[in-house]
Amino acid sequence: AAPGMVIAQMAFTIGIMEAANNPNPGKLNGFEPEFMGDFRNGFLDFGWDKQSDEWKQKKRAIELNNGRAAQMGILGIMVHEKLGNLDAILPFQN
Repeated sequence: AAPGMVIAQMAFTIGIMEAANNPNPGKLNGFEPEFMGDFRNGFLDFGWDKQSDEWKQKKRAIELNNGRAAQMGILGIMVHEKLGNLDAILPFQN
């Protein structure tokens, strides 16, 4: 049983994440998101707006594939932990 404040924090975090991933995002400080998950706020610009659409699609695909690879890596570690041979692949864990 989780304490009440933990449940409240979880509910607040999930609510914020759901609001941020609204399928019809609105403007924030005059900034219009280009796609779902575009969390830029109009203040920090690292050159994204100056790039071509093809470049943007390539970078988004690379980021998506990196996320998938990270998820598979974590899954592999969890599987080896359950198999009991995690120390064979991560010898420095203690």
